[in-house]
Amino acid sequence: MAFFNDITLGQYYPCNSFIHRLDPRTKLVCMTFLMTALLLSREPVLLCAFAIFSAVVVILSRIPVRFVLRNLRPFVWLFVITLFFHLFWTSGRILTQIPIIGVDVTHEGMQMGLTYSTRLGLLIILAAVLTLTTSPIEMTDALERLFAPLKRFHVPTHEIVMMLTLSLRFIPTLMEEAQRLKNAQISRGASFDGTLLQRIRSVIPLILPLFISAFRRADELALAMDSRCYIGGEGRTSFSRLKFGRSDYLVFVVSSLSLAACIWISLLPQQ
Repeated sequence: MAFFNDITLGQYYPCNSFIHRLDPRTKLVCMTFLMTALLLSREPVLLCAFAIFSAVVVILSRIPVRFVLRNLRPFVWLFVITLFFHLFWTSGRILTQIPIIGVDVTHEGMQMGLTYSTRLGLLIILAAVLTLTTSPIEMTDALERLFAPLKRFHVPTHEIVMMLTLSLRFIPTLMEEAQRLKNAQISRGASFDGTLLQRIRSVIPLILPLFISAFRRADELALAMDSRCYIGGEGRTSFSRLKFGRSDYLVFVVSSLSLAACIWISLLPQQ
């Protein structure tokens, strides 16, 4: 049940760092560019370069490394499954054979499994850095400014952005609620240890009260917004005005060049 304690997605880590001071629009756009470039990267050299770049980003954000890497623990099973499927179901040069089940382990399967697992891990790290260095208010303002052109097509951008931001904001709240329900079940004699199947069965009793708590919090939030006469859409202003600086243009150029380089390399003929 360490899953509830390891996920930091949606949490904000206040700090005065280079990444924190960037415009939230810059962080959203550049992170999108970097994630797209990462998905296009297949060469081990590029993945190593992205790993070094991600480490530099974490250092510049001044967030404790353990706090960022905690997000990888809940997805270890996904890394293992990804490596497993590519390892045993990819044809190529045979490295070894497992005699019990008669399955061949290939060199290409090992390479593809490590590639996809590494890309997935780096994507999680970049997403964690984005949410940890951007407050919910900044995220809301940035998304609303980026989606502003859609207003010409009568798209309720403000309401959509607000729902996305509230969903992201309530992730750590729901994690805390799940941890509280787990502790309550343990105090009543429930056990969350044992085999994988037993752990899955022990989590099922937590789902219903967690859903009830989520709907209750949503209803309370709606009543609070209604009691304050909240009206979204046209006419609303922001407390802080977003403004690009020199560092924002520098980061934008670096991320754009990285994406262009990855697209160019991916279009080269495979040898």
